Amino acid sequence: MTKETFYITTPIYYPNDIPHLGHAYTTIASDIIARWNKLQGKEVFFLTGTDEHGKKIEDTAKKHKQKPKEFIDKLIPEYKKDWKTLNIEYDRFIRTTDKDHEAVVQKILQKLQDKGDIYLGEYEGFYCISCEAYYTEKDAPNLQCPVHEKQLEKLKEESYFFRLSKYEKFLLDHYKNNPNFILPKKRANEVINRVKEGLKDLSISRTSFDWGIPFPFDKKHVAFVWVDALFNYYSATQENKKLNKFWPTDLHLIGKDILWFHTVYWPALLEAVKLPLPKTVFAHGWWTVNNKKMGKSAGNAIKINDLVKIAGVDSARYFLLRETPLGDDGDFSQEMLIERHNNELANKLGNLVSRVSTLAEKYGIEKTKNTLEIEETLKQVNEHFNNYELHKVLEIIFHYVDKTNEYIQEKKPWEVCSPQREAPQQGEEARSKSESNSRKVLYELATAIKNIAILLFPFMPETAEKISKTFNFKISLDELDKPLKESKIVKSEILFQKIQ
Repeated sequence: MTKETFYITTPIYYPNDIPHLGHAYTTIASDIIARWNKLQGKEVFFLTGTDEHGKKIEDTAKKHKQKPKEFIDKLIPEYKKDWKTLNIEYDRFIRTTDKDHEAVVQKILQKLQDKGDIYLGEYEGFYCISCEAYYTEKDAPNLQCPVHEKQLEKLKEESYFFRLSKYEKFLLDHYKNNPNFILPKKRANEVINRVKEGLKDLSISRTSFDWGIPFPFDKKHVAFVWVDALFNYYSATQENKKLNKFWPTDLHLIGKDILWFHTVYWPALLEAVKLPLPKTVFAHGWWTVNNKKMGKSAGNAIKINDLVKIAGVDSARYFLLRETPLGDDGDFSQEMLIERHNNELANKLGNLVSRVSTLAEKYGIEKTKNTLEIEETLKQVNEHFNNYELHKVLEIIFHYVDKTNEYIQEKKPWEVCSPQREAPQQGEEARSKSESNSRKVLYELATAIKNIAILLFPFMPETAEKISKTFNFKISLDELDKPLKESKIVKSEILFQKIQ
């Protein structure tokens, strides 16, 4: 039987510096969604990588007295190291300098040329090197980049143009007929309203620098970095025939600042070469730090090592997706991370696992019907995952954690009845019955912890694996319906050390 496939992509990151909190957020969220789909039994392909061409890379490399490829090659291991630190399980790390990608881009440029969808002209406008994009005076009335707040540079150069205006009606029809193409809905409305104002043809080549993929029919021109980058999601599936089945992308997760490129340029270019369009492009919000815009110039960009040093990898993963809805802006503070770590992870989850495992090691567990049902919780988790409401998934799971903590307080399985105190006339029989009742309660609690760990696995894989070893179960959605094995349980290690 052929497995259902799921293809998820992050933006490919511009490696002019090492990764920070913003990169981590997108990649962690994608990893969580990928892991959830794997749990559901789907065949998943998770792509991330780096966007390595363009003037910004060329200029940055010059500052370091290095050639662009030499400069980039030293940074890529930092990305891979940080993704490993954050427990990111990607299937391919693509680089736009990869030979298979460059070959695909050149084929596409040739197709566009053969079709008559590109033409040679001259472009003059205001350019942001950081965005690698031109802006109109309407988009940047003060001639400052609206994203980077830097002065725009006026440039004039010969350029090939893609007939973007030709695809205006196609795009508007596609948005209308595919309401989940752009999410959240508020972002879709922004794009649609802007497209309705009219589209101009897109400059897709550069001659002012040579760090890029050369046009196959005019070596003087290199591909505009956004044309080059946008096709990586397709080229990654062309590496071998086994990957062809994953295209088109099921979910493309990006920051809201690059939504226009991925929901206007990308689908128009794909349509021009008759390739299927991605199913959903989801734009998440930006992160501030202590209510201040994050960036190198502000000196508050949080590096990955600094992030995980605060409370650990799983706590960082939990905080970032619990703190704010995926489509909204969020604010990071060390104090809030520590608060959630202490109150929700250490006090609620960690303490629950510690208490139950300690008691189960002492008294054992005894199979019984589980009253801490998981069906409704699983239904809600599924629903929120399908809507990419990851903060609500965690909210629902921790409601179940609270319910389990209330149950242990109600049943008090540590109060094993003494025959002398509770039933002196029954002696050993009373003790035996009491211990049996305690073991049954502990079985229910252990089963609930199993369910919690399985549902938390996409968010906190390391923690879930530790719990699975303590209570002897496999991380699988199938295990939610299966009784927990009556095996020896040992006291759990402390999952979350409280931070003072």
